Amino acid sequence: MTAKSPLSDDPALHGPAIDAEIAALHRLARRMDAIFRIPGTSVDVGLDTFLGLIPVVGDTLAAAPSAYIIYKAHRLGATPGALAYMGFNMALDWSIGSIPVIGDIFDAAYNANIRNVSLLEKNLAKQAARARDVSARRPEIRLG
Repeated sequence: MTAKSPLSDDPALHGPAIDAEIAALHRLARRMDAIFRIPGTSVDVGLDTFLGLIPVVGDTLAAAPSAYIIYKAHRLGATPGALAYMGFNMALDWSIGSIPVIGDIFDAAYNANIRNVSLLEKNLAKQAARARDVSARRPEIRLG
């Protein structure tokens, strides 16, 4: 027996609705990781970087939007492997980000939320490509 996708439980999450959800996750990830670029560098900083200036508490607060992105990825049908990798990114961001100074530099460079949304997009695209491939190979059955 195969596991049901969370998508099958929510009829609102099909087609354009999925694109809208992913666009909203992109906006959240950019807000957390890359609101603006530090002038003269290629380094983007976001709310995660600023919250990280408050030791441990700030990084814990910044983990809430990261957990929300993973929750939405699950609802959108990301594979367990992708969800585990996203969880690893979040845990790495929180644990290293909690170290004073080094963590702040890491937060500015790693951008876990942007990585996770990109991973979600690639994962869903790969699943869609597999589904198209399987349906293209399915023989046509004619009755009568």
